[in-house]
This record gives sequence, structure tokens and C-alpha cells, in this order.
Amino acid sequence: MYLSGQGIIVILFVGLAAGWLAGKIVRGAGLGIVGDIVVGIAGAFISTLIFPRLGFHLGGGLVSEIIYSAIGAIILLLIVRLVRR
Repeated sequence: MYLSGQGIIVILFVGLAAGWLAGKIVRGAGLGIVGDIVVGIAGAFISTLIFPRLGFHLGGGLVSEIIYSAIGAIILLLIVRLVRR
């Protein structure tokens, strides 16, 4: 899979929104606003690489990318919650 420079910038900005959204959804497991944003960016990268290979398709566009990234960030926040205990 090839990610262009534009694709990486979109992933970063979508990750910002997804990290904030995941922090609001998974209360109590958040890492603060900066930590949630970092987890959101990581979730965006992971979801961009893994979800298409698993066959998950919500459509195209920015909204579907935010949903993908939020799901990836929520999964990462839940994993962080399990590891922290």
C-alpha cells in the first residue's frame, strides 16, 4: 500500500479529530487531550492499513475516514486501559 504525502496529512488531521472523539467515547481510559490525539493519529494509521485488508468498507470521503480512525483509536485506548492495570 502506498501513502502519498497528501494521504499522510489527511491521516494526521483525521487522527486529531478521531483521538478527541475516542477520548470522549472511552471515558476513564483517556490519556489527556494530547495523549488522546496521539492515540487517534496512531489509530488512524492502523485503521488505514488494516480495515481495507479486512474488507470493512463504509464508503468514501472524510466522514468514513473519521469513523475508521475513531474505531482504531477506541481499540487502542481500550488496549492501553488493559495494559495500565
